[in-house]
Amino acid sequence: MEMLKQAQGKLNNVIFGKEEVVEQLFIALLAEGHVLLESVPGTGKTKLAKSFAKVIDGEFSRVQFTPDVLPSDVTGIRFFNPKKQDFELRVGPVVTNVLLADEINRATPKTQSSLLEVMEEYQATIDGETVAVPKPFIVVATQNPVESNYGTFPLPEAQLDRFLFQIDLGYPAKKKKEKLFIHIV
Repeated sequence: MEMLKQAQGKLNNVIFGKEEVVEQLFIALLAEGHVLLESVPGTGKTKLAKSFAKVIDGEFSRVQFTPDVLPSDVTGIRFFNPKKQDFELRVGPVVTNVLLADEINRATPKTQSSLLEVMEEYQATIDGETVAVPKPFIVVATQNPVESNYGTFPLPEAQLDRFLFQIDLGYPAKKKKEKLFIHIV
């Protein structure tokens, strides 16, 4: 328990005014859940995820979701290596400890769905080959607020169901007593 408090303290030294968010990240990690952050640009979502990976001594990967990102860009692909005259497996960014799925609602539903298996089963199937992700594993996804829904695709229920928490991050609180809105999915 003391190690957990120390890790939270380290993260709180990097991300100011978001103690509740930091606590929720650790709860999700321990519960083998995932977190969906909703916030406007510039509120430290990427810094939070990167710093979280460092604090837990884990690997970090980021996927910037856009409409042209393909499922294989997320999970990986088997490609032909002309030097070896053979197919090789190239795992995607999902094979990590902390995956930042940045602006997940900008990707098409097909690409969003590429995370379903890894979020539920902690593995990715790449061209018929199953690859386990390292533990611990957590997806920290961000999405644009509802007000800026132009160019976005709503997350399907199957995707939303895989998030333990949906957190409206917002701007840093002016007063310590202000509460953060946390929606348990």
